[in-house]
Amino acid sequence: MEKEISSMRDRLLARLPQPENLATFREETASLMAKHERALFWDKWTVGVFSFCALALFWLTFSTWGKKLGLTTIVTFDVMAGILFFVAQFFRLMYELNRNHMNLLKEVKQVQLQVLELQDSLNKNVCQRP
Repeated sequence: MEKEISSMRDRLLARLPQPENLATFREETASLMAKHERALFWDKWTVGVFSFCALALFWLTFSTWGKKLGLTTIVTFDVMAGILFFVAQFFRLMYELNRNHMNLLKEVKQVQLQVLELQDSLNKNVCQRP
């Protein structure tokens, strides 16, 4: 059992960048987080656009102008509004999943940075001792 734990520990530590690359790892992490933030921003806008279109079509059928439309047009607009509503909810689900994934990724990267800083400080302390 301990052999499995130690091999898993070695595999996880092997995936970490070396302490010499700490500054580049921080820069890469910052750029990765910025990329994910931009993607989340556009995901949120997509949800908003689909929701607005669904609401506009639904409102159109119940407004005074909608009463001038034929029955088939009203039914078509209502069906389109329903479809757009479900598409908006699908994109909202994707947004929430991506946001939670990004929050988890951010925490993992923070832990990785802390481990690298500890390794770096440990190496400096070992090198400074006579």
